[in-house]
Amino acid sequence: MNFKKLISIATIASVFILGIVTYYLYNKAFTANTTFTQNEVFVFIPSNSTYEQVKKILDPFIKDMDKLDFVSHKRNYEANVKSGKFLLVKNMTSFDVIQALRNNIPVKVVFNNQESLEKLVQRLTTQVEPNGPSLIKAFTNPAFMKENGFNEETILALFIPNTYEFFWNTSAEKIAKKMVKNYHNFWNNERKAKAFEKNLTPIQVSVLASIVHKETVKVSERPLIAGVYLNRLAQNMPLQADPTVIFAMKKISGNFDQIIKRVYSKDTKGAISPYNTYIYVGLPPGPISMPDISAIDAVLNAEKHDYIYFCASVERFGYHDFASNYAAHQVNAKKYSIWVNKIGIKR
Repeated sequence: MNFKKLISIATIASVFILGIVTYYLYNKAFTANTTFTQNEVFVFIPSNSTYEQVKKILDPFIKDMDKLDFVSHKRNYEANVKSGKFLLVKNMTSFDVIQALRNNIPVKVVFNNQESLEKLVQRLTTQVEPNGPSLIKAFTNPAFMKENGFNEETILALFIPNTYEFFWNTSAEKIAKKMVKNYHNFWNNERKAKAFEKNLTPIQVSVLASIVHKETVKVSERPLIAGVYLNRLAQNMPLQADPTVIFAMKKISGNFDQIIKRVYSKDTKGAISPYNTYIYVGLPPGPISMPDISAIDAVLNAEKHDYIYFCASVERFGYHDFASNYAAHQVNAKKYSIWVNKIGIKR
């Protein structure tokens, strides 16, 4: 056999072998390797996960784990597992899956008006990786609270209900720091100036706003109610806010899940707590809930008037009737009492 034939045979063999290898590699790395039928799914990889743990998480979504192992090894993913939230798309190849597992996707964290730090934490744990105890520890760390001007009674004022963006695996401590950053962004110079004009600190505004928030769901009425409470504070009158009595009763019992729709005279006298504004003059020591932005801005932009009383209206459901003197208020209060008794609201 002459030399040219040997070269020709060797060349053909090389091409054949190369073809086999190429097909093998292509089949391993670049053919569809997912099982789900929906267009996309999200997977969550906990912090400090091993590759074997990742495989268990991916198992319901991957057709051939051997193919994924092959690409994972070639791409050095086994030694560089990332935690977080990751997007898998229908018919992804093994190569695509490994690429996707390196792209941590932010999550939208949403929370609204909550009555306690514990309830806020319950809400957060459904949206981020840190568990309840770690979040409570981060938020109530004495050094953290002192550094940022809060205490255990006022810490709820730190959290402004809104939509936030975090990585799912963000630590509890970093979440706390981001809440502080957002708090300072929210309390800009304009808002702080308005609070100063009313002789209130931002925290005191939040405390009063939490009462206003609980008094009415009608956003348009909140500046009017805020004006009533500011008038009372100016006259050194007790706020006598029923929501503070309800909060005091819940705090005393330790049960924030109970529903209390009606406050009796015995409650205003019997709920011995600094949160009971029938007993104590001035603002309670902390928010009775997490006020939303409309309630905070209602205090900062409170209507100026001479009202010092208000009572739920029986003609305009959800709204209130206002009065500048006690006699007029008694008329409104009597109408409301008759209506409440008529419909049978006991507690």
